[in-house]
Amino acid sequence: MSNTGTWMQRVAQDWLVLQLTHGSGTALGIATGLQFLPQLLLSLWGGMIADRYPRRRILFATQAAMGALALILAVLDSTSLVTVWQVYLLAFALGLVAVVDNPTRQTFVAEMVGPAGMANAIALNSAVFNLARIAGPAVAGLVISAVGTAAAFWLNAASFGAVLIGLKLMRPADLHPVARAPRARGQLREAIGYVRARPELWLTLALVFFIATFGMNFQVTNALMSRGVFHTGAGAFGLASTVFAVGALGGALLAARRSRPSMRLLLVTGFAFGVLEVLSGLMPSFWAFLALLVPTGLALLMFSTTANATVQLGTDPAMRGRVMGLYMLVFLGGAPLGSPMVGWAAEQFGPRVSLFVGGAVSALATAVVAVLLAQARGTRAGSYLRPRAGNRSRRAARGPDSQA
Repeated sequence: MSNTGTWMQRVAQDWLVLQLTHGSGTALGIATGLQFLPQLLLSLWGGMIADRYPRRRILFATQAAMGALALILAVLDSTSLVTVWQVYLLAFALGLVAVVDNPTRQTFVAEMVGPAGMANAIALNSAVFNLARIAGPAVAGLVISAVGTAAAFWLNAASFGAVLIGLKLMRPADLHPVARAPRARGQLREAIGYVRARPELWLTLALVFFIATFGMNFQVTNALMSRGVFHTGAGAFGLASTVFAVGALGGALLAARRSRPSMRLLLVTGFAFGVLEVLSGLMPSFWAFLALLVPTGLALLMFSTTANATVQLGTDPAMRGRVMGLYMLVFLGGAPLGSPMVGWAAEQFGPRVSLFVGGAVSALATAVVAVLLAQARGTRAGSYLRPRAGNRSRRAARGPDSQA
């Protein structure tokens, strides 16, 4: 719920900027850039903090700070004292806190469940994170249309209370702490070198970057298709977001059922998402478009959850925070680049083209990664899509660092 509230605030914040500036696209671009700029600049440092200090204590601080920022914006909006520069400042501050909170929250799940349940717990946590990214904007649209932007900020602020209570009620003795990385020079370079030496890691991160940047822009494309192609209203846009979220929920639950992720599943779902996104741009009617959003959301969430679990399970515990900092960099850091490009393509060539481009880039990136992975392992690319009998036992024998 708290993750959903955070994405609700981001959407409500954008809507508030448009209200305050009478529809200024430039102002909206500035607000979006300030939200995600810290991810581009500081993600590795956030991961280093997650590796160096007790994660439960970090989460106390970050969750309280994010709740306070939401509360400030709620008060300012409710009293009509809010100005654009205040929204900019609070958006940037929220991005700074998220730089530390995201990798810490992603890696803390391993301390809660221990080695035996880690694979399933990571998948569930990733499913929650990715589903919130899709469901949050859909819920925000309903809340804003019903009671205004201030309500979204109040709801988000309240959601952090439950998170803090949950952290407080945890029994530290029942946690499974991992070894902390000692304070030393060169830890960021060490993390980059660690990833570069493992093809499964850096190629997974590269694939996540292309799909998240160019394909995972349904907040923009759903609105463009609903209004620009099918000429529907805000209610239909909300319906499209909800349908997409339903498919995403199914994908999250399917991914969480698997005991371990696999490169085969990663590549199949990444390619399927790209193809489905292209097909969604070809739909002749709004209802056909809605029908295709269900499997598209399912494929996207299965891909995202598998990628997250692959990276975490393929990383040494003492290095996991820094590697997840890299993951959050490629997963969220491309948003300031991808969303404007999708909007520009839609404006120049039509909304359907924005879906064609996003889907084609996603499918092509998946194919390239499959070939590179095959070359790195000295096997043919098709073996990732049709593994031979015995592959599973050989991967298990290599250990968690090589098994994906």
